[in-house]
Amino acid sequence: MTALAAIIRRDIRIALRAGGGAMIGVLFFLSVVVVMPFALGPDLALLKRIGPAILWLGALLASLLTLDRLFTADQDDGSLDLIVMSRTPLELACAAKALAHWLAAGVPLIVATPIVGILLNLDADATFAVALTLLVGTPALTFTGMIGAALAVTLRRGGLLLAVVVLPLSIPVLIFGVAASNAAVLKPDAFGTPFSILCALSLVSFVIGPFAAAASLRQGLD
Repeated sequence: MTALAAIIRRDIRIALRAGGGAMIGVLFFLSVVVVMPFALGPDLALLKRIGPAILWLGALLASLLTLDRLFTADQDDGSLDLIVMSRTPLELACAAKALAHWLAAGVPLIVATPIVGILLNLDADATFAVALTLLVGTPALTFTGMIGAALAVTLRRGGLLLAVVVLPLSIPVLIFGVAASNAAVLKPDAFGTPFSILCALSLVSFVIGPFAAAASLRQGLD
């Protein structure tokens, strides 16, 4: 547990320092949401109707933007080899790194949601619903994205592979995240089903993601 806590603290410090990537994701998320009203025009009803989808799409792209840094720093300084060869199970180390990435890059997106929701003409209930679905769904984006990050770090020019692998895996999370957000605003009685599926996707990714990422690292570094 001490080793895992050390990995989490180290990754959070790396992500939050200048050029670490966490703030880049937040700024990208804010940019997408700020620019979208200018592209759609002054139709407030339209903004309110598609606001949850815009927030979820911005969160997905921001998460994808920072995923390539999940193992890059460890690969650059050689600590990835030490993590693979340490007595700590690699699956637990991958889970700790994904948790640190979510705390540094995912939580700020959730915190920023109530602020940027105003730009999309969302009321307090709608903003709270979107923030709740992001809280439940963004871990799925991180743990599934970790699989692509593990594949990309062992290959040259793996950035394109990261997008190819992660985007199809993230589509179900996007669909049910937007569905739950819209249901909370338009049909509160129908909120439970998509929200439960979103929770299930996060749990499944939490179980499968570390094992798949660990297998990819072992295969790529051999």
